[in-house]
Amino acid sequence: MAADEIFVFDAYGTLFDVHSASARLSEKVGPTASRLSEVWRIKQLEYTWIYAAAGRQVTFWELTERSLDYAIEVTGTQIDDATRAALLDAYRELSPYPEVVATLTRLRERGAKLAILSNGDPDLLERVVDRAGLAGTFDAVLSVVDAGTFKPHSAVYRLAVEAFDRPPQDIIFCSSNRWDIAGGAAFGFSCVWINRMRVPNEYPDLAPARVLGSLEGLLEPAINNR
Repeated sequence: MAADEIFVFDAYGTLFDVHSASARLSEKVGPTASRLSEVWRIKQLEYTWIYAAAGRQVTFWELTERSLDYAIEVTGTQIDDATRAALLDAYRELSPYPEVVATLTRLRERGAKLAILSNGDPDLLERVVDRAGLAGTFDAVLSVVDAGTFKPHSAVYRLAVEAFDRPPQDIIFCSSNRWDIAGGAAFGFSCVWINRMRVPNEYPDLAPARVLGSLEGLLEPAINNR
């Protein structure tokens, strides 16, 4: 691996398990915990797209709270204010996927530069990175706050270009979200789709350079990955 490689990672769903908050509190949430988490994530993303398209600025955390309240109502989940607060606090400390810490460590050992590029607010990203034991791992932790919009707006992806002063094609962008990969590909990144859930491919005209089942594949030669 060349020492000048740059890996830029999406945070939520790629490095950190967005469903770990609800799973951690599943006994308190009850039988709808899994469905609540699914709706929570779907609405959270939908809200970011709508606000980006409408040109309205709002914090990621505010949308996270709104989407949780929607999920609670639509799933008929019966929880008290203390459990709601606990869910939100757990979201601030999401668990990393099992291979994340070891893979990032090995990439750094090989001389690669690493960054996060996320919809998350700066304070949220700092906390989740610290909680995962990844403080000091990244050369940059980039938040959409500095772009004034959300992914997949090109202004967000441009933050990585500006941070490293390199053209898009020199940056390896990794995300588990296929729509995010489409946005990154349109911007010109060399994209790696981390397809953890083995979901069907989309956006054939905005294809990733590689498709992997986990981050561990980044440590292997880039052959036969489609």
